[in-house]
Amino acid sequence: MTAFASTQRKIIHVDMDCFYAAVEMRDQPELSNVPLAVGGMRSGRGVLTTCNYLARQYGIRSAMPTHKALQLCPKLVLVPPRMAAYQEASKQVQAIFHGYADAIEPLSLDEAYLDVSNSEACHGSATLIAEQIRRDIVNKTGLTASAGVAPIKFLAKIASDMNKPNGLFVIKPEQVSEFIETLALEKISGVGKVSIEKLHHQGLYTGGDIRRAERDKLKQLFGKFGDMLWMRCQGVDDREVSNDRKRKSVAVERTFAQDEGNPAVLIERLLALLPELKRRSENHLKQAKMNKLGVKVKFADFQQTTKEQQCQHIDESTLLELFEEALARGKGKAVRLIGLHIGLAHEQQNQSPQLALPFEP
Repeated sequence: MTAFASTQRKIIHVDMDCFYAAVEMRDQPELSNVPLAVGGMRSGRGVLTTCNYLARQYGIRSAMPTHKALQLCPKLVLVPPRMAAYQEASKQVQAIFHGYADAIEPLSLDEAYLDVSNSEACHGSATLIAEQIRRDIVNKTGLTASAGVAPIKFLAKIASDMNKPNGLFVIKPEQVSEFIETLALEKISGVGKVSIEKLHHQGLYTGGDIRRAERDKLKQLFGKFGDMLWMRCQGVDDREVSNDRKRKSVAVERTFAQDEGNPAVLIERLLALLPELKRRSENHLKQAKMNKLGVKVKFADFQQTTKEQQCQHIDESTLLELFEEALARGKGKAVRLIGLHIGLAHEQQNQSPQLALPFEP
């Protein structure tokens, strides 16, 4: 079966290699040859933001609890995040992108989509542009990046992970169908642990399996996500590279040095997060309206819960009510992390649908 026709474009997805850790190794060369992680605490509290490739050889990964990482690698070096340094490096990388593409869609500080369909750089070759961008990043920042080139967005993102670190992978238009045929579904953005189990239960393991599945059955089993997944596996992804991505939420959270079970202390720590939430929200609320207020609680056994409701301003009494309800779900368990967040609504929502499921804990 051949893929459906889709508007042919030249999309590059650039993903910096272990970005935060790479900045630390660049600025502190003595850390270059040791297993390194950013974030967490030596006491074992918290979670890792990222880690270098040497640490990954021990099975360590981003978002891993620190205590587990230290069990895997007792000699793991932990450094605190330096957001100012990462933001500055990101600005340098973004400036490089603007030399090659007009349509740039940043996903975070360390990755972005570029549409170079109309670029005249490197004789219009997306492959050569990606290679030159990676060279420029090394020369101007001392950091490395991996890149993927494809005619559609979701494949460009997958491609950038194929030859990490410091690599390039290209999927030509005529290779799309063959590539999708053997593509493991867990490599597709939005397919998480819960959804992959459901897909496997239905005997679906690869893009080819989805391609040959009944579209209506997938819609029945997975709703809108199932239909979108079927379309992707036909090689259809008409989402444009957009520089108009809008933030949907603002959050702040803290992990405690020790688990805390005293409700009075927990309330005090919750309220202590309010000034930071308001500070982070200030600029975003100039461009969007607040539509939701919520709290997050992670208990000592790592189970977590979120409680939120519609709200147009940051209200202390509402937060306390939500927090009380969230704590009740723990049935007396001690708490290791609390967080606050607001939801943002923009007047004109012109975003392409995302290939994603509801939040999977």
